[in-house]
Amino acid sequence: MRPLYIEWETLSRGWRDGDVVSEFILTPGFGLGMADKASAEQDLIIVGGGPAGLTAALYAARAQASPLVLIGEVAGGQAATTQEIENYPGFPDGIGGPALAQQMQSHAERFGAQIQFDSAESVDLGTYPFRVRTRTGEYTARTIVISTGSSPRKLGVPGEARFRGHGVSYCATCDGYFFKDKRVLVVGGGNSAIDESLFLTRLASQITIVHRRDTLRADPVLQERAFKEPKIQFVWSSVVEEILGDQEANAVRVRNVVTGETSTIETDGVFVYIGHVPNTKLFEGQLELDERGYIVTDRRQRTSVPGVYAAGDVQDPIYRQIVTAAGTGSAAAIEAIRFIDQHKYEENTE
Repeated sequence: MRPLYIEWETLSRGWRDGDVVSEFILTPGFGLGMADKASAEQDLIIVGGGPAGLTAALYAARAQASPLVLIGEVAGGQAATTQEIENYPGFPDGIGGPALAQQMQSHAERFGAQIQFDSAESVDLGTYPFRVRTRTGEYTARTIVISTGSSPRKLGVPGEARFRGHGVSYCATCDGYFFKDKRVLVVGGGNSAIDESLFLTRLASQITIVHRRDTLRADPVLQERAFKEPKIQFVWSSVVEEILGDQEANAVRVRNVVTGETSTIETDGVFVYIGHVPNTKLFEGQLELDERGYIVTDRRQRTSVPGVYAAGDVQDPIYRQIVTAAGTGSAAAIEAIRFIDQHKYEENTE
């Protein structure tokens, strides 16, 4: 069958009109999340459809668990917003984020995962089976895998949303290579901002760090390395007020918070590192969260509630990579299947 190429804009929000992702290929079995209405009683519900959730779906489906996957609005999570991914094993020539998400979804569906473009609006972990209410229905589940991810904290300035994927990025490890021998600007002064700035020195010709304070918040060892790096320069006590450009971002307007003066800095790319926000609001008061709001898990992806597992960025404030998310997704699914089997055995022997 000849592959059908489509515009990603017809499937996803946030991409600009006319953007075409040529790798997005509709293959036989790719269902666009339009499966028949799922049964109200489920063995396993996976909340979230990024790499962690889709990997969990694959592993659970291959174990004949037929998991219900609440994708949300679009499969792939943050990975689907990345123009090209070059550090996921098995794709030496790289792969577009939407294309990788499509392949992950298709792979899980092939083995029987129930993909629904629906979102959980409330989750009750105080009853068993657990209860999940979505925009379109209510379900019970013997086990739940949470893979709702985290969201980069946004600047909230004009031009940021427009140029996301077109010069604005939230992951230097993911997108740094596209700025080889170019000038980049990094916003932030914590560990992530300085660590990623140091990473960018491998690739970019110049890194300008814009920080709202006159001192960094990063660990002393990172600060020392940054101050000694000739490629890095600092713009202190300043905030970004606007990201400028035409088709691609090419400058930022900054304001000095002490003097009030504004200036324009030309750049080829903007990397924003002012923190991440884990998507855990649904689980506040029900699961143990750390001081930043991330779900606390053990090495087997178990949360503080038996039968509830978490995978991916929602429980990982450190790495936030597709490959690590997929790894924790597989582990969570394996543990969930074991939990289901144990409970069914106990029910049958009572």
